[in-house]
Order: sequence, then structure tokens, then C-alpha cells
Amino acid sequence: MAKKMIGVNCLAPDAELQKLNLIDLISERHITTRRISEKAWNDNSEFHISNSEWYIMARIYKKQPTIAYVTKNVDISRQAIHKFIKNLASKGLVEVRNVENNKKEKCIRLTAFGEECYEKNEALKVQLENKVAEKIGPDQMEILKDILKSDWGI
Repeated sequence: MAKKMIGVNCLAPDAELQKLNLIDLISERHITTRRISEKAWNDNSEFHISNSEWYIMARIYKKQPTIAYVTKNVDISRQAIHKFIKNLASKGLVEVRNVENNKKEKCIRLTAFGEECYEKNEALKVQLENKVAEKIGPDQMEILKDILKSDWGI
């Protein structure tokens, strides 16, 4: 599918978007917003954090889950999760510790620096959301969010 630049967005041309079904529209918007979000962080940071690493950080923010829990609740392979956790630890963003009274399990938590980075990234995502709201209107934004939050019965 051909892409063109629209402001800061890189989307399919409008004519192509009109032909997409719901699943592909959601996918196109998801990919685009994730790409913009990742770029916003990487343009303002000394180190790169991938979308998969952000995904893991979001799952552990303000929690201390086991790595096994993260593996079961994140749609990434077990091997990739271990690789991403190792990368996050090398950047000083997460800390892996043994679970008390369990030599086999390990838990993971964000370091203070990891929480700071996560919160800065959340602020960047709010800025992106505000740009979308400016374009589509605040009422439409609320409707869109309500639709996405609602039970679709699937």
C-alpha cells in the first residue's frame, strides 16, 4: 500500500483509507500512531525504546509482576519478552528480582528512572492525542474513545 506524508502522519492516501474495512482501519491507525509516538520519544531521548519495550513497561508500571505473568499477558513470544526485559534492564529502566520464598520465579519492576521515562512518554502520547482531537474535534474524540472502550461482544 502506497504511503504519503500528511502533516506528521504517514498514512495511506485518503482514497485507500476509504476502501479499508474496520479491522484494517484500526490497524492502519494503530501502526501510524505507534510510529509517531515512538518517533516522538526517540527524537527527544538519548536512547531508543521500542514499542514492544513500551508495551512491557506499560504492563508493569506501578506493579511488580512476575516475568511469567508478563509472558502470559503480553502478546509477544516468551523468548522475545526475556530479550526485551534484558534490554530494559541494561538501560536502567527495569529491575529483575527473585520472588520471595520462590527460587524459580522472578519479578520485574520499573526503576525510578524507568517510571520517569514512562511518565514522560505518557505526556508525549497526551500531546499526540490532543493533536488528533484538534483535527477531529473534542466531541468526536470522546465518541471515538467511548466506542473503543465499549464492549464489542467479540
